[in-house]
Amino acid sequence: MKFRTTLMFAAMFGVALPASATDLVIATVNNGQMIQMEGLTSVFEKQNPGIHVKWVTLEENTLRQRVTTDIATKGRQFDLLTIGMYEVPIWSKLGWLKPIVPDASYDENDLLPPIRDGLSYKGKLYAAPFYGESSMMMYRTDLMKKAGLTMPEKPTWNQVREMASKLNDPKAGVYGICLRGKAGWGENMALVTTMANTWGGQWFNMQWQPQLQSKPWEDAVSFYVDLLKKYGPPGASNYGFNENLALFNQGKCAMWVDASVAAGFVSDPKQSKVSKDVGFAQAPVAVTPKGAHWLWSWALAIPADVSPSQEAAAQKFVNWATSKQYIDLVGKTDGWGLVPSGTRTSTYDNPNYQKAAPWGQAELHAIDTANPNDSTLPKSPYVGVQYAAIPEFQGIGTQVGQYISAALSGRMTVKQALADSQASAVRQMKMAGYIK
Repeated sequence: MKFRTTLMFAAMFGVALPASATDLVIATVNNGQMIQMEGLTSVFEKQNPGIHVKWVTLEENTLRQRVTTDIATKGRQFDLLTIGMYEVPIWSKLGWLKPIVPDASYDENDLLPPIRDGLSYKGKLYAAPFYGESSMMMYRTDLMKKAGLTMPEKPTWNQVREMASKLNDPKAGVYGICLRGKAGWGENMALVTTMANTWGGQWFNMQWQPQLQSKPWEDAVSFYVDLLKKYGPPGASNYGFNENLALFNQGKCAMWVDASVAAGFVSDPKQSKVSKDVGFAQAPVAVTPKGAHWLWSWALAIPADVSPSQEAAAQKFVNWATSKQYIDLVGKTDGWGLVPSGTRTSTYDNPNYQKAAPWGQAELHAIDTANPNDSTLPKSPYVGVQYAAIPEFQGIGTQVGQYISAALSGRMTVKQALADSQASAVRQMKMAGYIK
């Protein structure tokens, strides 16, 4: 009845009716920057009254499973996907993604080269970076000072262990170090892979044979498990990025090695109890600096089989959400320390960001020096720092992550976890035809 009345009113007074709205369904991860974008959606909708945005916000492991299944089976549940540098080249090659079409004000050349290259296929952008990151050390300056310790600009893992032993104070509710322990190829294995890299390891040798029982992997994983068991929080195998962020913000972590994007959150007095006492350094190294810190971007991509109207709406949203104008909007709305960084040169050149983000140059250095094409001491056949950019890696990395998490929780030894990891990886690489 209401619709019929509206039609009569329009006919009587010559009022033009708006075109029917396009619903744009976006799948994203439950990280702070993405939730921030969801909160600013009304700004986009006011600028584009014919588009209504619907969000499906998921935990990281669940998001990966849902979007992979949806695009592979052409489920058409989502019009926009939040994916990363692992998926983009693989899915673009398979023809699963639409190229991103920047508008006149987008300034694609302003994108940081390592991030832009990682989201491109044959020189064309197939996903636009919402934020980019490397990994870095975040630590409590007040606790370091109290203990008479100084954090090096480029610490080693042995130095980190020594500092963790002196900073660990469980009775006071402070743990020497917090690290990812939750199973997942993009959760615990992001960190563990960088540790294996810097101990001189690799996922596969040049003949694509898995190397998970090599000495570097055994040394790195043994160090990781021992470090967290002695100086980490109880139940560390349940903690991923978001859980450790909450712990750090509550003042329970003396040190934390994780995504550089966390720097803004731990420095925000609205979120962090220790915002005034946080320092930053490069991710720790061991035998080699190669592959010691990761390179990643959460980016927005458009499935290849969306309808023309959905694609047009999706392209508009991508251009808005990954633009210089959006970064400026966040800076003015939430503060320059919370803007999505790691994507544009102009962000790091902005005096407002420089003033609000003392970690900015350390983050930019980490991003610029991460090399997905040369991230291991021995030569490797794959591209990627904290992953191997082959379709099979998602399954392999997920399974290995479960074994490593089991070793951390004490349900199996490191040797057994790596033996089972090797057997699983060999089996999957044989099935895929990489090895005989």
